[in-house]
Amino acid sequence: MSAFPHAEAGMARSPDYILVSAPPPVVLAYGIDVDSTALLVELEARGEAPDLVLSADPGAEKPETYAYQEMMAAWMAARGIPYEIVRYVPRRFKHWPPYYSILANVLTNATLPSISLGRHSCSLKWKVAPQDAYLRDWAPAQTAWSRGQKVVRLIGYDASPADSRRYAHASAIDDPLFECRYPLREWGWTRDRCVARIVSAGLPVPPKSSCFFCGAIRPDEVRALPSWCLRLIVLIEARAEPRLRSVEGLWRRSTKTKPGKITDFIRAERLLPEAEIAAIRRDAPTNLIRFQDAASLVPVSERPTMEAWIATFNAGLMEAE
Repeated sequence: MSAFPHAEAGMARSPDYILVSAPPPVVLAYGIDVDSTALLVELEARGEAPDLVLSADPGAEKPETYAYQEMMAAWMAARGIPYEIVRYVPRRFKHWPPYYSILANVLTNATLPSISLGRHSCSLKWKVAPQDAYLRDWAPAQTAWSRGQKVVRLIGYDASPADSRRYAHASAIDDPLFECRYPLREWGWTRDRCVARIVSAGLPVPPKSSCFFCGAIRPDEVRALPSWCLRLIVLIEARAEPRLRSVEGLWRRSTKTKPGKITDFIRAERLLPEAEIAAIRRDAPTNLIRFQDAASLVPVSERPTMEAWIATFNAGLMEAE
């Protein structure tokens, strides 16, 4: 007997089908910096644009970073690349006014960002966590996970020594939901190569991305800040000062090259008038505490937010309260 009985009977053999799952979605974590911008530009040029570009906004980036982000959002829109901006949203405020940025967070709690306290949890809370939360509700990700796939997350680490150290740490993490890839490292691109790629695309090179009061900010970056940012730096340090024990301010401890307090640098460089610095240190923390105390008497749904108080402070109207 033939091994193919259907052929013996003169019957047509049904074709075989191989079921191939759709590829998992690809998401670019866009930090609005040199590396991730170069990666985005090159992927688009190769016809391999990601299915989604995702940025997390901590609410306190430098003004020039927000301007660059707006320009790149238009660039992506013109090329049909989906782009989303996400934010960390606190859910419990106890007796505090609600807050929705890292700036309002440190002012509410009379503290400094974690990097100034010797820790590095800012990015996890204000950048990584909100992106993960968004993707958990993103339909293409849910579909991929239901198929047993991992979502591909593209990270802009280049082949320079500094990013090699970051890569060594990140690549050792086994995430059940995401497969992280590092195309710049696969291509052997250094930071200089990334800068050249951005320029060749006719785009300006992005500024260094960080919060304007980050403890890692350099003196020349402080000099370039607008006065409203400088005023808030003075306020942050004044507000946290009574609770500080092991550090002096945002720059932690004084060295031969810079003071521990950025306020002292602002004063020495005459970036703000001395009278304005003194007035902020004397009056603003007390006004803020008074505002918080008043807010605590109001139901959460009716409380004014910390952002509202900050807007008033930035407008220079605190003296009228």
